Amino acid sequence: MVPTFVMIRSELAFASPRKLPKPAELKGRVVVLDVAFASEASGGGFSKLTKPFIDKLGSRLVGWIDHHDHLLHAEYSKDPRFVLRTKAQHGACPEMVTPELVQRIGPVDTIVCHTDFDGLCSAAKWLREGVEPYPGADDDARAIDTRIGTPSATGRRIDRALRARPRDTALFGLVVRHLSTGLADASLWEPIDAAAAHLEAIEAITRTIAQRYQVFSLAKERSHLLPPTCDKLAFVEATPEHATYDKTTLLLAGQERAPIALVLDMDTVSLAASFDSGINFLTLLGLSGGMPTLVSVPKERMKDIVTVLGITSSDAAKIRV
Repeated sequence: MVPTFVMIRSELAFASPRKLPKPAELKGRVVVLDVAFASEASGGGFSKLTKPFIDKLGSRLVGWIDHHDHLLHAEYSKDPRFVLRTKAQHGACPEMVTPELVQRIGPVDTIVCHTDFDGLCSAAKWLREGVEPYPGADDDARAIDTRIGTPSATGRRIDRALRARPRDTALFGLVVRHLSTGLADASLWEPIDAAAAHLEAIEAITRTIAQRYQVFSLAKERSHLLPPTCDKLAFVEATPEHATYDKTTLLLAGQERAPIALVLDMDTVSLAASFDSGINFLTLLGLSGGMPTLVSVPKERMKDIVTVLGITSSDAAKIRV
């Protein structure tokens, strides 16, 4: 039986932990979906980014639903507006957006959401009063966000478009519209597929960069917090191709070569490991929040990474540290 619901009408605002909208520009009652509390890696951290946003919204903030780890979750655990879990508890955010939660929080005027499939699907599901946009949408969000399992053709189709146009707010709005109507308007696939087509050229560049990966064996003196099986590192520098490649695909290519992938870009170092690896980069690097198996930090922290991962001095010299 197809569930029935009354479509909620809300404005959309798109965000990331380091780029939150101005509270004064958000209409009425606000719910935040799939936006992590900022950590030190976000440039300013919680105290300069997240907390001022929360404080300025005040009572207009009626809900914050998120599944990223953060040390300050405990501080907000007694506030019923905040439904905060870890990545291990919920691999993706849409599964947290239930009919009961939407009903408890009540009508909202503005939805602030993250701009990946996970966040946009969460927004669409909120608009549908907690009903999945299509059967298996929650599973797709989990597979896409954790990179474990295979998303459906529908989920992959949308994800590829978003990865090809990661800053296209018009595309974000179109995706939420398409999902919120249960994919009812087939014509909306045309601009989504057109965006996804651009990913092919980006993937070609990414494959070329991946050919430069170097695999290093990590010293036995590496941090005791690293699982014993994490004894190798795949490293590549992508600065020459800055802003023209797909970092997710590049990191996954590194993980095919070693348990840990490290990508050095113009001013950022990104580390990734499989979702079930047991690695927690947040603990290793002393970060207050984010994804335990995927972090990006300023390039200045490379020396810390060399130390905790146990990259030998000879290999560190190869990556110019």
